[in-house]
Amino acid sequence: MNPRKLTKAGVAAAAAVALSLTAAGCGGDGGNGGAGADGNKITVGIKYDQPGLGLKTPDGTFTGFDVDVATYVAKELGHDPGDIEWKEAKSADRETLLQRGDVDFIAATYSINDERAEKVDFAGPYLLAHQDVLIRADDTSITKPSDLNNKKLCSVTGSTSAQNVKTRLAPQAQLQEYGGYSECLTGLENGVVDALTTDDSILAGYAAQDEFKGKFKLAGFKLSNENYGIGVQKGSELKARINTALEKMVADGSWDAAVKKNFGPADYKNEPAPKIGTIVK
Repeated sequence: MNPRKLTKAGVAAAAAVALSLTAAGCGGDGGNGGAGADGNKITVGIKYDQPGLGLKTPDGTFTGFDVDVATYVAKELGHDPGDIEWKEAKSADRETLLQRGDVDFIAATYSINDERAEKVDFAGPYLLAHQDVLIRADDTSITKPSDLNNKKLCSVTGSTSAQNVKTRLAPQAQLQEYGGYSECLTGLENGVVDALTTDDSILAGYAAQDEFKGKFKLAGFKLSNENYGIGVQKGSELKARINTALEKMVADGSWDAAVKKNFGPADYKNEPAPKIGTIVK
């Protein structure tokens, strides 16, 4: 055999081995606590369609409280904003995204409950929200939940929020189901419906949009407790690190600033930052 050919073959084999080792070291973009195993990128799940919380804008940027929280957490994990790869995390897909390792963590109005905690782990909570009602700013006829009797109460198709109000608090409420919250807001603005119900944080986010500023107000009924947590894979070491980041965000004032920035225009009376690990039932 030609020695020169043997040398070339050896070089090629060595290169192949090196390439395979490099690929193995890079791993996936999600996983069990990897948080960007390549030391650069990190993949974060958020909502794309909730103003004030997680919204993908027409120019491709992302805004909202969950986005601000996730960006702060990623920074504390060693990632610049440009390192973040945002991924849409629809409500029905969140557990699957984490279990498959498609994302490193999820911040997407993700209420902590026992059923979900069997499948994923939660850092936080980082926000205590409540089911509430949004009404027109000049409406003085709805001051308590029972005032919703004989009122047209809007929620989105498939949501249980309006039905909960009718079942528990205002049995004579007239339920109106629309395809999306924006349609409910338009109906509320035009007087077609009298109130809109879902989490107060979501309502505040929508009401804070430029086209709706000053037109609506939250009733402040606090019909339920929704403890928003950051979801990670079961057993992930990221949980403890994210909790540390959230505590720092509260301590340095960044949490309060993010609340005011994203919810302030709707006169949102937020709860104080929750204590890590404390779930309000």
